[in-house]
Amino acid sequence: MSPLRQQMIDAMVLRGLARRTQQAYLSVVAQLAAHYHCSPDRLDAAQVKAWLLHRITERHLAYTTVNQAVCALKFFFDIVLGRTAEAITIPYAHTPQRQPEILSREELARLFEAAANLRTRTLLMTAYAAGLRVSEVCALRVADIDSAPDRMCIRVVAGKGGKDRYTLLSPSLLEALRVYWRICKPRDWLFPRTTDAARPFDVSSAQRAYYRARDRAGITKTGGIHTLRHAFATHLLEAGVDLATLAKLLGHGHLSTTQRYLHLARPGSIPHDSPLDLLRRL
Repeated sequence: MSPLRQQMIDAMVLRGLARRTQQAYLSVVAQLAAHYHCSPDRLDAAQVKAWLLHRITERHLAYTTVNQAVCALKFFFDIVLGRTAEAITIPYAHTPQRQPEILSREELARLFEAAANLRTRTLLMTAYAAGLRVSEVCALRVADIDSAPDRMCIRVVAGKGGKDRYTLLSPSLLEALRVYWRICKPRDWLFPRTTDAARPFDVSSAQRAYYRARDRAGITKTGGIHTLRHAFATHLLEAGVDLATLAKLLGHGHLSTTQRYLHLARPGSIPHDSPLDLLRRL
């Protein structure tokens, strides 16, 4: 490992960047260096801009992907190299605001029914019922489920931004988790890998499991497993949960992030139901 790479890793660890973020940032800087066949600390802002333009015009990468690269390069030039003035001149690309397609309760019931096995079905139900990111649901441990009658919550450890939080544990989800535990008997990780119980379920495998269940269920709406988190937020808003409470459940640092779901929610429904419990009304 080069001293420069180690320096960047150390800077990211000191600032508490998530492991996936660290990997993404390192990949961006490595790609930039490979493009110019030289160490990235020898490049200037003009070369960085030319590389970003190349990724947009010739490789046709999405603006969200390019913006992630911008974040990585700002960190590298500003924090690691201390070249603040050059880092500031790297522009962000305008990202079109597209609203996700929200699954209906009937579609969710079909999705869970179409899951390949009990573990996959329970994982997908947990992601929806607790509003979890795919990395969060895969990283759950058995000890994170607090089923005491006066608690009924799930602890999310080191979510996005390294933040811990608590989210809903509905009676319906607890019932499903107990059935799953009796049959599969997970010990440490709630959803361990089939081939290695000492490791948590792989994020990419969870994503593929969602796509397979979606296709089997005949659901044509786009989006990956993160769609379940969108559905959780939208259905709770429709059920009358206030925006501040929802923001805490989702782990959002700013209400403005949660407000996007106001554009997706429809009026009505019964206040304060868990979204998973609503499936029983079908």
